[in-house]
Amino acid sequence: MSAMDYVLAVVALLAGLGAFLFGFKVLSDNIEKLATNELRRWFDKTGKSRLAGVGIGAGVTAIIQSSSATTVMVVGFVNVGLMSLFQATTVIMGANIGTTVTAYFSVIADIPFIEFITVFTCVGIFMDMLCKKDKAKTIGMMLAGLGLVFLGLQYMGMAMDEFAKQQAIKDFLVSVDNRLILLLAGVIITGIVQSSSAVTTLIVQMVGAGLAIGNPANSGVLFLVLGTNIGTCVTALLSSIGANTNAKRAALIHLMFNVFGTVIFSIFLLCWPGFMNATLGKWFGDDPGLQIALFHTFFNVVCTCIFLPFAQVFVKVSTKLIPERKAGAPAGEGTLLDDRFIKSPSIAVSQANKAAAKMAELAMQSLNAAFEGFVNGDETAKEKVDEINAHVSEMEKRLIEYLIKVSSTDLSYADEKIISALHHAAGDIIRISELADNITKYTRNCRRDNIEFSPGVIKSLQAMLGKIDVLYQNTMKAFGEKDITAIKAVDAAENEVDAARKEMVADHIRRLNEGKCKPESSGVFINLVGNLERAADHFVYVAHAFDGV
Repeated sequence: MSAMDYVLAVVALLAGLGAFLFGFKVLSDNIEKLATNELRRWFDKTGKSRLAGVGIGAGVTAIIQSSSATTVMVVGFVNVGLMSLFQATTVIMGANIGTTVTAYFSVIADIPFIEFITVFTCVGIFMDMLCKKDKAKTIGMMLAGLGLVFLGLQYMGMAMDEFAKQQAIKDFLVSVDNRLILLLAGVIITGIVQSSSAVTTLIVQMVGAGLAIGNPANSGVLFLVLGTNIGTCVTALLSSIGANTNAKRAALIHLMFNVFGTVIFSIFLLCWPGFMNATLGKWFGDDPGLQIALFHTFFNVVCTCIFLPFAQVFVKVSTKLIPERKAGAPAGEGTLLDDRFIKSPSIAVSQANKAAAKMAELAMQSLNAAFEGFVNGDETAKEKVDEINAHVSEMEKRLIEYLIKVSSTDLSYADEKIISALHHAAGDIIRISELADNITKYTRNCRRDNIEFSPGVIKSLQAMLGKIDVLYQNTMKAFGEKDITAIKAVDAAENEVDAARKEMVADHIRRLNEGKCKPESSGVFINLVGNLERAADHFVYVAHAFDGV
């Protein structure tokens, strides 16, 4: 084999690895787009069941083809308080099982008809170029990614076949028999690539081509595989930097799970070096690549079975190792708008939606506080309203900044529509909080001018606010839960609020004519009911922003 042949083989290997990694990313990103709603629902159903958490972790990771992405999302959910440490522990265990699926791509790549899948690269690109529907484009890019994965595997396979012909290379790889070095190599390489799936797939390719790593009699290559499981923790550890205490604990639990599992299996393999030959080697002796893929799955399934009953122990150990911050130290409290989710745009959009819903809830609280202060003649209610409004204003600022960041990612058309709706909704929610502030001014005017309203008028105002509350509840269903039927209920409630305002203004004018009301009360009363109606209108605008989304 000439020097040029070596160069060409290395080029083929690097080109194949590049195509594989890029195709892998395109495939996982577009599968995640298609599975947007399912991913959201699955993470919402983690519950307290150990098996449910494992199943969800394994399922999500098998779909998006990245345990690192799943774990980063888990750290993000823990950071914002949407997932407990116990739930995170079970999901992380499942993610380790789900990530082993990728290695089987390399195994099935040897099946003759699989070569035709590489044609999907061209088919998918043309679908993206020619199709108008967003879903069809996403499917096209998913197919293109799948085609690139197998195209990359073919190139890597050809390079491995060339290297396998050289006895010097084979002898060198076999000579690397220090199992600690192989373990550390797996950790370092995976830490750099940040994908245990990609590294394991490359190992499967090498072994499948006849390039034995380490002494087969000592199961040396298995230590390299074990190292990849520790190396994959790097992404989660990095994502926990700057997060709150519980998020750091979740990243630590991920590390502990893989380190403890690696230690147990290392001791096991040291005590029984002929494990592969006696088990998987006997059953699948003619396919060493499949043996490696099966061992990777076996390792993670067994570790999960061992550690799952001790999930609470992992939580307690992480709590001891990373104690709560001392009083007075920065809390580092996370928010719903965690930048970690931006790598998974569909989850980020869902979080932005929840943040906007929280804004609307606060705006309604501000309106209620202002109204209660008016009814009771309590000017101090303004302090509470100002505090809530400041929070709403800050949330609106962060929400818009977050939406801009998410908009720069590769979004599905459905998520683009939600982001557009959120931009409109945020403005209307701010208007509601401003109207609440107006009401506090009417309270001040009444106290200054000694204006009082009869119990009957107060009762009418309370009834109007009750209708607005019904409208708000239905708006939350239309906006938070995407309940299309709630739009009709919102419109019906708006009609009732409008009718109530007209009736109350007409009654007020009648009382003025009869001399039952002071003329100076007109400005306060008419403006008050007008502001309440406008608040209702803005809730309606929020609901309709999500009509058809």
